[in-house]
Amino acid sequence: MASATLDTSRPEIANSFVIGGSSTNYHDVGEGDPVLLVHGSGPGVTAWANWRLNIPVLAQDFRVIAPDMFGFGYSDSKGRIEDKQVWVDQLASFLDGLGIDKISMVGNSFGGGITLAFMIAHPDRVERAVLMGPAGLNFPITPALDKVWGYVPSVEAMRESLKYLAWDHSRLTEDLIQSRYVASARPEAHEPYHATFGGADRQANVAMLASREEDIAAIAHETLILHGIADQVIPLDSTVRLATLMQRADLHLFAECGHWVQIERMASFNRMVAEFFKHGLKADRRGDSSWL
Repeated sequence: MASATLDTSRPEIANSFVIGGSSTNYHDVGEGDPVLLVHGSGPGVTAWANWRLNIPVLAQDFRVIAPDMFGFGYSDSKGRIEDKQVWVDQLASFLDGLGIDKISMVGNSFGGGITLAFMIAHPDRVERAVLMGPAGLNFPITPALDKVWGYVPSVEAMRESLKYLAWDHSRLTEDLIQSRYVASARPEAHEPYHATFGGADRQANVAMLASREEDIAAIAHETLILHGIADQVIPLDSTVRLATLMQRADLHLFAECGHWVQIERMASFNRMVAEFFKHGLKADRRGDSSWL
């Protein structure tokens, strides 16, 4: 294994970690208890694109680690990935290489499904988890998710894809659209993305990211689940079902918010995640004995 910092002016590219011949691009900022951020699966996504508004704030209190998953961003491609275990194993090996035994996790959408699977496979390695608009259950694919996964690179297609992710379309600046398009059009980015998610049977992708309900129900970790009420990508009823399955999960819904809670409700997201990782589900009870 090897780790290096890449000399580049591109903010998406930070550190490179190689293990077993495969490279993971990742950001590693701040000091304190470690927090792992697992991005979503929108076209052109990178860890930096997903978490750029959250990393600097969370890094004031935590060591924040945000990798590009295999087949995304500037990490290596594995061609068509048909089993989420590939990504679970990537995270386990990555944390081993960094010398981290236990970590708190934030999983967004696709990353929520991977976080759930990691919690099931490695329960002793997870402190607490935040799941945001998460995959992880098998639900009928939404028209928005079907369109996003079926993306074929063009500026206009990127513009339309991002409209499914945000409630407030004023956030979809031309700079954002162009940067995501450029990232998505790289052959080493689009080819594995299309191979994994762009096939005719995209419902199979939802099933691939799902964990067994009995395994989810056995998760004992404190979990905070966040969901935008206007989310078109992951159905709200799936997230409610997930919250009811889990033993120790709080669910918070955000008004006037789509799939991008970490962007559209950035301040609330950063505050809630930090408080949860510091104090757990009892954060709102600290210093208040009136409920006893």
